[in-house]
Amino acid sequence: MGAPYYKKSGFTLYKGNCLEVLSKMPENSVDMIFADPPYFLSSGTFTCQNGKMVSVKKGNWDLSNGHKKNFEFHLAWIEACRRVLKPEGTIWISGTYHSIYQCGFALQIAGFHILNDISWFKPNASPNLSCRFFTASHETLIWARKEKKAKHTFNYDLMKNGDWPEDQLKKPGLQMRSVWAMGTPKKEEKKFGKHPTQKPLDLLKRIVLASTNKGDLVLDPFAGSSTTGMAAFLTKRKFIGIDTEKEYLELSIKRLRDLERNQNKLI
Repeated sequence: MGAPYYKKSGFTLYKGNCLEVLSKMPENSVDMIFADPPYFLSSGTFTCQNGKMVSVKKGNWDLSNGHKKNFEFHLAWIEACRRVLKPEGTIWISGTYHSIYQCGFALQIAGFHILNDISWFKPNASPNLSCRFFTASHETLIWARKEKKAKHTFNYDLMKNGDWPEDQLKKPGLQMRSVWAMGTPKKEEKKFGKHPTQKPLDLLKRIVLASTNKGDLVLDPFAGSSTTGMAAFLTKRKFIGIDTEKEYLELSIKRLRDLERNQNKLI
């Protein structure tokens, strides 16, 4: 498995290809996985960001290899994730229509049991520049269990009765539904830099709180700037993050140290 890129108090980062790192991890050792795999969107086109026209290319890791090879990639990492998940463990996958249907099919081929699909509605989504399509204002999350007959963790009461001020659709005391309304990452979440597909901390905290317990091990095979890890740290879970890019691993460490400093001030 090799030495971690960074390790401290249950927060571990590995630099490398997730298939290689996962292959050296113990079988049935992880409680929950969150994955935000490449969407294979990068091209020569443009999109709107903060009112400005910017290139869609996020990095070489996001370049498409064609539908068949893209699917084979998704199936390979999903099967690798399944091996390290505990029988009652669950996986969350985030994506847009460019990737999420391939991921959903790959989950079924790999033997997962799909529990829910969640629509993450973004009230502050960027406008559509071409004016030839509906404005994309949501992403889809698939939640699936490794074994169909196993009993997975779902903290139902917390989801129903917890305080969720960031979500304008969640009504107090009612069951949490499968449409979640919360904005994109806040300014303070990007103060050390940002990942091009960074997810909001509110989103990952909800996912972690919904499907794990304190002390559980959470893994992210495409960690980026480790928003999953920040959510795990804040909710007292252990974390393993894997990424190929040193830039984003260093950004992850800066974010963690900032959270640690802020927590120490409160003690």
